[in-house]
Amino acid sequence: MPSNGLGLKSRLGYLAERARRINVGSVIERAKEASAQHGKAVPAVVVDMLWSAGRHNVGFQDYIDYDFAILNRAERATYMTHPVSNQISERYAHPDFRHLFHDKIEFDEKFSEFLRREWMVVKPGNADELRDFVQRQGTVIVKTPMGQAGSGVFRYHAADITDWEAFHAELLGKGRLLVEEVIRQHPDLAAVCPGTVNTTRVTAFFDGEKTHILAMAQKFGRGEVSDQMSFGGFYTMLDDDGHAVSAGYDSHGHVHELHPDSGFRIADFQLPLIDEVKAFVDQVARVVPQVQYVGWDIVVGPDGPVLVEGNWGAGVYENKPSVSGIRTGHKPRYQAAIKF
Repeated sequence: MPSNGLGLKSRLGYLAERARRINVGSVIERAKEASAQHGKAVPAVVVDMLWSAGRHNVGFQDYIDYDFAILNRAERATYMTHPVSNQISERYAHPDFRHLFHDKIEFDEKFSEFLRREWMVVKPGNADELRDFVQRQGTVIVKTPMGQAGSGVFRYHAADITDWEAFHAELLGKGRLLVEEVIRQHPDLAAVCPGTVNTTRVTAFFDGEKTHILAMAQKFGRGEVSDQMSFGGFYTMLDDDGHAVSAGYDSHGHVHELHPDSGFRIADFQLPLIDEVKAFVDQVARVVPQVQYVGWDIVVGPDGPVLVEGNWGAGVYENKPSVSGIRTGHKPRYQAAIKF
């Protein structure tokens, strides 16, 4: 059995936790979704989902997102799944260093040279500093230190604020403590969605000597403060040259040949400065070498890449066969780099 934490003990732990938390109604609803989309009988899909979860570490949402109902066994084996990704995260993120990625203020302090934007922390007694910062920026992004998946992210405009003491007290009271300059994105990204900063998720593994880029996904927003799916965002996978491989999609069954607001054809997207992005990922991956497996959120700005955040629980972004026509995933790349 593998000795790197992805073997029997990890899988049994996952199965025990999954069995404890299983929501039968949720499984059936997902099975109905797969049945409607792919013409499979619901009972057969339920059985297949449970078997895939128990035997092959496939999350129920993975099964739906990556169209497992239409893939054969060999094709399924090429897909990364969230349970496997979670096991890798636990194995390759030293517990003593995870806080640097959990806490956005600590993250900004540690990775300050790669942020390429101004930021400040709301503290008791610094209302004047806050006013000066926000007025100088015009618009700012405010975050709660422990937010995730787009939660705890807000956008404020100086023109809308009339009482700065009250504004300061509100942020302090609600724990919205991190205030950042709005990132300027490259014109090629703004052409798709100018109202949201569109991030590139680069999943990478640092083996102590080399940084391996495992997968790249381009996320697009809908004009909201975040490009996460909870804000209406979606993504498409990128090839090694930074070109979109398909239309966009999300975990809610939406497919976007064109961006709904700009009309941009998603499959035509080319990430600018791709070589600079890869070099940038190699740089940031070496800052905290004790956390080896990270999902890096990066924005390509007019003058180069900008770091948004790093996720030690990297998550999974994969090809969707019914949209892309690609019936294989990125797991072989993960296995080659991480040796599991």
